[in-house]
Amino acid sequence: MAGILFEDIFTLTRINPDGKKFDKVSRIEARSEQFDMYMLLDVNTEIYPLKVDDKFTMVLASTLNLDGSADSGYFVQGPRKTLADKFEYVMHGKLYKISEEGSGTNVKLEIYVSFGGLLMLLQGDPTSNLSNFQLDQRLFLLMRKV
Repeated sequence: MAGILFEDIFTLTRINPDGKKFDKVSRIEARSEQFDMYMLLDVNTEIYPLKVDDKFTMVLASTLNLDGSADSGYFVQGPRKTLADKFEYVMHGKLYKISEEGSGTNVKLEIYVSFGGLLMLLQGDPTSNLSNFQLDQRLFLLMRKV
């Protein structure tokens, strides 16, 4: 589908690995099935509760428009269908850092996204879909349990 930059199914492996720091937010660790990606993500677990071994689809998209057209940056209320209608949890943020870890054949690409203070680290093979991302890019994160 147009506008989707990354999609995979993740399994939640740990919650709050460094201890709980906020009442309504938990930091989750998850590993993806198809691309073997590692994700560290802050989630508002008061509105979207998660537990270890939950499986969920996670999508990163540049727009919520089903036709892939650019997002205007303004919410227009109405009966219009969007990509968000297919998911249970949606956040909007900005990619603020891209880096490489390791060397040789063990190199891993890392992208960092801030969703209004809730952070995400996505780490994996540079030949996977991570090469589609650009610094300062606006992104939508969409999640749905499977």
